[in-house]
Amino acid sequence: MAADLVSGALAGTMSEGAFGTGANSARIGRFRPYETLSKTKMSRVVGIDLSSPPDGLGVLAFRGADAAKFLQGQLSADIEKLGIGVSTLAGLHNPQGRVIALLALTRTAADEVLAVLPRELVAVIEPRLRKYILRSKVRIEDLSESVRVLGSVTAPSLPAIHQLPWADRWMLLVPADHPDVSAAETTTRAHWDRADIAAGLPQVYLPTSETFVAQMLNLDLLGAIAFDKGCYTGQEVVARAHYRGRVKRRLQRWHAPPGPEPRPGASVRAADGRTLTVVRAAVGEESGWDLLAVGTFAAAEPSAETAGVAEAGVVVVDPLPLPYSLPE
Repeated sequence: MAADLVSGALAGTMSEGAFGTGANSARIGRFRPYETLSKTKMSRVVGIDLSSPPDGLGVLAFRGADAAKFLQGQLSADIEKLGIGVSTLAGLHNPQGRVIALLALTRTAADEVLAVLPRELVAVIEPRLRKYILRSKVRIEDLSESVRVLGSVTAPSLPAIHQLPWADRWMLLVPADHPDVSAAETTTRAHWDRADIAAGLPQVYLPTSETFVAQMLNLDLLGAIAFDKGCYTGQEVVARAHYRGRVKRRLQRWHAPPGPEPRPGASVRAADGRTLTVVRAAVGEESGWDLLAVGTFAAAEPSAETAGVAEAGVVVVDPLPLPYSLPE
């Protein structure tokens, strides 16, 4: 599967159109679930609306001569090495190494970087980052009202549209008044979210902001951490977990039976007794819920409590494989 999606030329290199392809990433194997190489010339594009509530995505612009340098000191990925048109996933962390937000970034010019993140976090992240500008030549602007985020299975060659590879799909950043782009029915958002979960792509929302250390969300396996770059907030904790310790809790994929939606931050319990924290969920293809949740690798010891999980009304989920390998 990996060989079909990622060419050998992309392994360990930065290449235009490759999302997070830094040579210093700590991914397991060559597969990147958000890489794709094909682009399609189209005169008109219809994409899935990813901007609308309740879980819509927003866009922040970082502009100025120091835009990349500024982000280099704030985010876990190596932003200064991004070429124009190249994208990456990156984490913004607090001093304890916990992820405040995940940003999908694309460098659109030497002095401009665009970031896609949940719209509910834009109002939190923008003022937080603004505090660190000091004398840097950079401006931060919220473009969420003027730029739409669409999901597409193709990358159109149309002016004024920026494409971010995302699994076997693309995220498109489109001016709200673009004449050649329109949004599909919002009900198709469930298909997009379900594909994200199948690809093992996490997201951070308000309820889970500053909850997980980077490796708990598999950011080290997704090319979102550069371990040989300069300092950034939270780097010491993230590096210590990488070089000195084994991460005992990891993002894994699960399925829950029909019932109330498992919202981000909610606790659910596996059939073997493990307690899991929900990262994101989507309506299952046939029934129930597909979800990504963080929990321990080892099963809990049998007990009267875990034996009666189903009877107690706690959500019971079954583990499913991810398209990339977790550490042993």
